Amino acid sequence: MTGIARFAIGVALAAATTPAPAIAQQGPDHALARQMFDKVITFRTSEGQGQVPPMVAYLEGVLREGGVPADNIAKLPKGETVAMLVRVPGSDRNAKPVLFSAHMDVVDARPEDWKRDPYKLIEEDGYFYGRGTIDNKAGVVALISTVLRLQKAGVTPRRTLVFAFVGDEETGLDEADGTTRQIAAHPWVKDAEYAINTDAGGGILGPDGKPVIYLIQGAEKTYATFELTVTNQGGHSSRPRADNAIYHLAKVVTRIDEYRFPVMSNELTRAYLGAVGRLTPGPAGEALRNFAANPEDSAAADAIWRNPEFVGTTRTTCVATKLQAGHAENALPQKATATVNCRIFPGVTVENVGLELARVAANPNVAIKLLGAPVASPVSELRPEIELAITQSIRKRYAGVAVSPYLESGGTDGLVYRSAGIPTWASSGVFIKPNEMFAHGLDERIPTKSFYEGIEHIYDLARTLGGG
Repeated sequence: MTGIARFAIGVALAAATTPAPAIAQQGPDHALARQMFDKVITFRTSEGQGQVPPMVAYLEGVLREGGVPADNIAKLPKGETVAMLVRVPGSDRNAKPVLFSAHMDVVDARPEDWKRDPYKLIEEDGYFYGRGTIDNKAGVVALISTVLRLQKAGVTPRRTLVFAFVGDEETGLDEADGTTRQIAAHPWVKDAEYAINTDAGGGILGPDGKPVIYLIQGAEKTYATFELTVTNQGGHSSRPRADNAIYHLAKVVTRIDEYRFPVMSNELTRAYLGAVGRLTPGPAGEALRNFAANPEDSAAADAIWRNPEFVGTTRTTCVATKLQAGHAENALPQKATATVNCRIFPGVTVENVGLELARVAANPNVAIKLLGAPVASPVSELRPEIELAITQSIRKRYAGVAVSPYLESGGTDGLVYRSAGIPTWASSGVFIKPNEMFAHGLDERIPTKSFYEGIEHIYDLARTLGGG
């Protein structure tokens, strides 16, 4: 699930910089990346399709043909899916490895709903269209391309580089045996110094296509889902009762809708909101700047609450996403259930959010059940060497663009790595307009230029962070 942060379209263009010349397909490395991109999009790697193993087989074949030894490739199966690790051994055995990560699975797309075949890479009007183009198969190709380029150049980094390809990011983040958790526990990975995740972080383009800011993901909210259920004996619909399960649940859901969790902030979120606020005109920008300067500013917090792009950066949020109730049109409901999805601010426990939902529900007959095994993720404070490496790479193509860390309102594999003790920063190298972010939706796309920029960005980071 991609995490390039979004914000209002009306950003101030006065702060935009002049982009470097567009990166077109350059030489055999880009040609091969384009060929791989074309192939991996054809694999329908959504849950239930069984297509991740064939995709891994294809990628493994490309790696082996490129000279990567079999001993440096490992596969971690889980049910119908599988993860893959690729290792580039370093010269310094005492140096901790660096992990790079991407996920191969996608949210399913129904071809009948799309204008174009979602499982065929289509290049049109400066974009690559297809399911997974931005979430996250461009990242997969960037990692494979980097391994092949290092192999071809005969590069031996000082640090060992490990490249992870996750098989169930879209569905397995809260599963104890998910492939990301298997990766984090693997002997090649468990002692990693840190990780770079390609599934988030990126640049924002203004309406005219000029870069506005580049964002590095350094924290994620905890993803937790609760089921709230009301049950009773029901009865005949001709004999209404005062304890109708649907009505009781509706009142509970309304209370949750009206409730606001406490305002919260940390150094990372204040830096992000302040950076975006300086580039955003009008009242929206003023609220962001004021909140960054003083998180106790209730007027600024209220203004941000009304902005879906930013509300998740300032507090825990819980929202009803599904309803199920009743069993017959002529019977009183015996059961009514609401699914409530929460995105929890770093430092707040899942348990406490569940207790708060129970308090807000104000109905002792509501049973609250936590689904799955949510993973809490600590903040990864941005290290100077990471910020410098990312900034240098981005400014090779966009001189002078502002760079800022940010808190992800959604969730990626980074939360699993962080919870396992591996600091993680997400940086894809991709620039896109906020209104063109269609991950998980119809007509998913990535700018053609950004695809090649992402290829170069990950290679830059591997060379710089690997050292030697």
